[in-house]
Amino acid sequence: MASGASGASGDAAASGDAAAAPAGGEHGPPRAGAVVGSVVALLLPLAGLTLVLGLPHLDLMWQHQPAHFWLVLGAAVLSAVVAYGTGTAAQRRGDARVLFVSLAFLSSAGFLGLHALATPKVLLDTPNAGFTIATPVGIAIGSAFALVSTGRFEGEAGVRAMRRGRLLRRALLALMALWAVWSLAGLPPMNGHTAPEQASGPMVVMAMAAIGLYLWSAWRYLRLWQHRGGLMPVAVAGAFVLLAEAMVVLVFSRAWHLSWWEWHLLMLAAFGLVAWGAQQQWHEERFADLYLDQTVSGSREMSVLFADLQGFTSWSEAHSPQEVTAMLNTYFEVAIPPVVRAHGGDIDRLIGDAIMATFNRRGDQPDHAHRAAAAALDLQRTTARVAQEHPDWPRFRVGVNTGEVSLSLLGAGGGRTHTVIGDTVNVASRLEARAPVGGVAIGPETLAHLPDAVTEPLGPLELKGRTEPVDAHVLLALEGQPPSPAATSAS
Repeated sequence: MASGASGASGDAAASGDAAAAPAGGEHGPPRAGAVVGSVVALLLPLAGLTLVLGLPHLDLMWQHQPAHFWLVLGAAVLSAVVAYGTGTAAQRRGDARVLFVSLAFLSSAGFLGLHALATPKVLLDTPNAGFTIATPVGIAIGSAFALVSTGRFEGEAGVRAMRRGRLLRRALLALMALWAVWSLAGLPPMNGHTAPEQASGPMVVMAMAAIGLYLWSAWRYLRLWQHRGGLMPVAVAGAFVLLAEAMVVLVFSRAWHLSWWEWHLLMLAAFGLVAWGAQQQWHEERFADLYLDQTVSGSREMSVLFADLQGFTSWSEAHSPQEVTAMLNTYFEVAIPPVVRAHGGDIDRLIGDAIMATFNRRGDQPDHAHRAAAAALDLQRTTARVAQEHPDWPRFRVGVNTGEVSLSLLGAGGGRTHTVIGDTVNVASRLEARAPVGGVAIGPETLAHLPDAVTEPLGPLELKGRTEPVDAHVLLALEGQPPSPAATSAS
């Protein structure tokens, strides 16, 4: 792996000061004609609303409950898909910006789904105020999340924001469930029949506030696009503008008239725009253009684990591809769970027989060295049991190293990956190659984080590509854990 770390350059969406490097998106800033065309397209809905309000005879009435139900439900499902995709990416990369974008769409999706229940003669016999006003409430809550997503999330602030975002997601889901139960029970104030498009007072104030928040958030994402390029910032900005327009139309439209149908279509277009933008991206990192700078090219102290099978090449030469595949899958089925489930590591990649895993990728594991060491010992214990049943199979060697790494988004259209690079990674790989079969080799920085470790010295190792030797050790045990197979066999 290539080395070289680069520091986090700050949050372009929040500060707008320094130009951030492109996130690897396939789409750069569009031409002036495309920008003008996009602005015109976004203004057309408001022009249409102005026309029908000025000429009321054009605002025809069409009351069709099944069409309303499926249109609203379809928009809610599409928004839920976008919320799921962004939420998954946020959790995987520890990116607070993308997490709050996902909450903005989750809010719209959930409350819009509740609004579908308000369609008369579909699921309920009569309109229900709680379900009817769910849409503007959901859009308004989403506008707050949209605004938060433009904030600064550098370093520890990003870790704290991720924790709070997870709590807010649970609270949001609980609020949706409570809203549904309260509305179905017909408890005040959900037992009226006031339609939001005919509302005044607090509802209008809420709508105006949401419009302002969405427009400001859209502007911040356009600033992000100016610095980064990429399709997703533009798609999110466009979606926020459409949601702001939906609130405008919602306030001034008349139920079951063309103007009223317009805000439903605007919401569908908003979610469809982001879904289309995501579909255009390379599937492994669909939302990379939205990532924070520290996610794209930041630096962090982490622990890196490498494991591969000693003698794998010669064993593969003597066996069929099907046998090799079966052997690898048998090993991986017991080797990966200790790393991921038991100790919270992330599998960066599988390369043939090799496993590369990282700890503290999202900055929320201060005990990453201990986690990596414990995972390495557990990996050797679980794979040793498999090896006992298949004495002719090759055995794992494991290397663990700790230090500063660069979190990087590498690649372009057709192939992008989020990985870690730097000398720490290179040394971990070299340590693995010098580890005893069935054992775990650790570097000096890892050892410094393990006061309870039982080790024996490997001595200063001359590692390929390094001018200075590395003082390595074989990790035999950690306090409170069984010894490694290598330590047992040595004794």
